[in-house]
This record gives sequence, C-alpha cells and structure tokens, in this order.
Amino acid sequence: MQIPFSPPYIDEDVRGEVLSALESGWITSGPKVLALEKLVAEQIGLTQVACCNSATSGLMLLLHWYGVTRGDEVIIPAYTYAATALVVMHMGATPVMVDCRPDFNLDFDQLKARITPRTKAIIPVDIAGWPCDYDKIYSFVNEPDIKNRFLASSENQKKLGRIMVLADSAHSIGAEFQNKPIGNWGDFAVFSFHAVKNITTAEGGAMCINLPAPFDKREVYKQLKLWSLNGQTKDALAKTNGAGWKYDIVYPGFKMNMPDVCAAIGLAQLRKYQSLILPERKRVFDEYSLQFSKYSWAQLPPQDSSEKKSSYHLFALRIKGITEAQRDVMIESITQQGVSVNVHFQPLPLLTVFRDRGYSITDFPVAYDSYSREISLPIYPELDSSKIDYIVNAVVKAYQSLK
Repeated sequence: MQIPFSPPYIDEDVRGEVLSALESGWITSGPKVLALEKLVAEQIGLTQVACCNSATSGLMLLLHWYGVTRGDEVIIPAYTYAATALVVMHMGATPVMVDCRPDFNLDFDQLKARITPRTKAIIPVDIAGWPCDYDKIYSFVNEPDIKNRFLASSENQKKLGRIMVLADSAHSIGAEFQNKPIGNWGDFAVFSFHAVKNITTAEGGAMCINLPAPFDKREVYKQLKLWSLNGQTKDALAKTNGAGWKYDIVYPGFKMNMPDVCAAIGLAQLRKYQSLILPERKRVFDEYSLQFSKYSWAQLPPQDSSEKKSSYHLFALRIKGITEAQRDVMIESITQQGVSVNVHFQPLPLLTVFRDRGYSITDFPVAYDSYSREISLPIYPELDSSKIDYIVNAVVKAYQSLK
C-alpha cells in the first residue's frame, strides 16, 4: 500500500470551479478572489479579509504596513517554519526567538522577558492547527508598563499605541479559541492556502483584519489590496472597463495578489469545509488518538478542550524516550512500508541562515526535544479505516524495530 502525506482535496466541484475560471476568459485577480474573501469572512465572522499569494507575503505585507524596519524587534517562536522569521528579516528587523511549551505554544515566561522598547510585534504560531493562548498574549501587550515603553515610529504604530499581535494562523483555519474561530484573534491573522494546507489555492493566503478603533477596517483592506498590487489603484479587471483604464501608482507596492484560477480551488473547497472536510480530518485525528493511546511510548498531540478546538492540520505524534537519530530510523522504516510522513518543524536555530547569525539550539531545549521525537502522520478525508490501521501498524513496526 502506498499512502501519500498530504494530497490536495480535488473533487468534481473543485474541477468545475477551476474550469469556470478558465472558460470565463479571466484568470488573474477578479470575481473569484472577491468571492473567496467574502466566504472566508463569513465563515469566521469578520467584515474584511484580503487574499494574497501566500501566507509569507501576507505576514511580510502586514509588518510593512505597521512600519516595522531596521532596528526593530519582532518576537517569534523558535519552533515554527522559517517564513515566520524570514518576513521579519526582510523588513530589516531582528527576530527574537523564544522557546515553546510541550503543547507547541509559546513559553509565556520567556515571551514577556524578551519584550523591550524595540519590540514592535509578536507573531504567535498555531502549530499543527492548535491555537495559541491569545488572551495571555494580549494581557502582556496591554500591560500599562509595556505600553508606556512602546516606541511608536510610524503613524499606524502611533494609532495602535502598543505591540501589534500578528497571528501566524497558517495551519489553523477552522480552529477555535474560547469559542471564537481563529482569524478573529490577533490584530491581524494570516491563513495559508498552500498546497498541503486544509484549504488550498495551490499557493495563496488570506489576511484577516481585526484592528480595534480608531482603525477603519475597510480602509485598511483597501490599503492592503493596493500594496499587494504594486500600489496600483486599479486591478487588471477594472482597467478593462472602457475609458476607466487609467490608473495611478500611489505606493511603492509589492506583487502579492492571488489569481482567480487559484482562488477557484479554495472557493470550492471552502464551501464544504465545515460540513465535510474539517469533520473528516477530525475523524482521522480521533482514530489515530484512539489507537495510539494504547501504547505507552506514544505521546499524542494536544486534544480539543473547553477552551481550544484544533483544525486537525497535522497529527504531530511524538515518541517518548527516543533520540533524533532513532526518530530518523523510524521515519525510514515507515517510508519503506509505503507511508509518507514528515517532521514539523526543524527549530529555526538548526537551520544555516539562523545558526550563522548566532542563534543556538541549546537556548531552546523544549523546541529541540519536541522536534527530535516528532513524526507528522498523514491526515486528510480520503483516509479510510483500513488505511489508518495500516499507518498505525507501520509506526508500531518502526518503533519495535528500534529494539
């Protein structure tokens, strides 16, 4: 049996939606992007959502919007994908890394200790679709002493008056914290629609706008759309309307817009996300949890609670009492049995670009421990009981082969 890790959910509805974009004669940013933005906003209870060509682009654009620049600091977890840090570096700012807790969320003692007057943003990450403790993060950024030390250097920083909370929600569309969908937490939250995510547009992302008063969310939406299209006042579709072709460039913007042909994939998937795709991912997650709970060596990922609900993006299994080398041996054994697995993630200080800048993995022992024992298992709707049984047995055999 051959079981891939994370194939995209492609059915006749997806094919039909993409075909309609192709046959419309308009495949770049247009009505399907607008429809996707509207549907994301409706499902999570927001008024303004702006799509872009990746979550990485969205995070970078929002740091730029906030005026993050050279000399500033942005606090991020050491246990995340590299993009969380790279967007900070692209702004000329310094990523300040903190360790995680065993549930993959930020270590709050370290987080608070790393806040300085140069801290302009915190980027919490919902690893594997497991929500962060956003109320705790907000309690820090709203502390009078921390707010008084905040050094605003841009108009948007002066208007917000504190450290921005920029939620890296790449994994967590469909998750909930305190009975509110993720996307509602953070001043902004950014979803990823990359090829392996719960909802995909092949490549893509969405910026959820949650800013408090006095910000006008609709105006911020318009600003972000302009910034994502070279600062151009009219997109290509608007320019086709006869005498309305003339446009202006009002910002030195980026090219980060999402095309309609990509939005069509996500639009069709999102229509059945809450009724089919997400419940099916939960079914697989729950079946894994039930089967692996029988083994004392298996450390299950965080489970749903009264406060948190996962998006079941990953089943991040950790193996108790093994080394990184033994984990790698297990992965090779599982792969040889026809099951494709992965690891989420290599902590950032293990990667050359960060190690060469002085970050050391010894400063992040919990992140390294989680990484060294973690194996991400396939989780998607097409996995039936027989395939789940096969995957579990492959993991068990791999563990037993270590003895």
